[in-house]
Amino acid sequence: SSSSRDEALRDKRAQILSRGLPKQKPIEGVKQVVVLASGKGGVGKSTTAVNIALALAANDSTKEVGLLDADIYGPSIPKMMNLKGNPEVTPKNLMRPLKNYGIACMSMGFLIEETAPVVWRGLMVMSAVEKLLRQVDWGQLDYLVIDMPPGTGDVQLSVSQNVPIAGAVIISTPQDVALLDARKGAEMFRKVHVPVLGLVQNMSVFQCPKCKHETHIFGADGVRNLAKTLGLDILGDIPLHVNIRETCDSGQPVVISQPESDA
Repeated sequence: SSSSRDEALRDKRAQILSRGLPKQKPIEGVKQVVVLASGKGGVGKSTTAVNIALALAANDSTKEVGLLDADIYGPSIPKMMNLKGNPEVTPKNLMRPLKNYGIACMSMGFLIEETAPVVWRGLMVMSAVEKLLRQVDWGQLDYLVIDMPPGTGDVQLSVSQNVPIAGAVIISTPQDVALLDARKGAEMFRKVHVPVLGLVQNMSVFQCPKCKHETHIFGADGVRNLAKTLGLDILGDIPLHVNIRETCDSGQPVVISQPESDA
């Protein structure tokens, strides 16, 4: 019948298309991979990634947690995790992550000078990401948190298609311009069959330290409304707070340095 012919054609097309996709291969020693992404830069994604990695470890001391900085052009993890230096190389020619606060970290920032720009084309960036994923001795990790670069480009696609990912978390401010890109990020993960665990609304409200008046600098409920539209959960609502920024800039993220604070 024509319907069975159509079905056979669809199956054949799917087979041909799947041949072009890379086979997903787990990262040795890593049980669960969680990616943190945003459509737009400057929404606090790296700050959130660092604090989530530390929170996962603080929440259960039996869990081993790693943090991978996949932002080749603008690595932030070395500064935020107060780490410097080059990784040691094992006899098997794998890089050993640098460790602080019990978190194993790997970043392009450990391999180049702090002030040196990375002036590379896409293929070189992809090769660097592959090395950071595969040529690192992660040991045994329960969770690897990957801090993605902003956008929906080569790095996001490559990581999503090469590594089995437990879930993605999308970070955005409530500002309309940021939400447009956050939505694209969520749709991209859906297209490559990565479950989106939910959204984090960052920099949602600013409270004046003197008079305690609250101002929604970037808008009030933008991420909440987007989450409703996409049928996703809101995982957290983080205020625009000077402590969160200062602690990350000083290499002592708020989860580790002020664990009892509201922030």
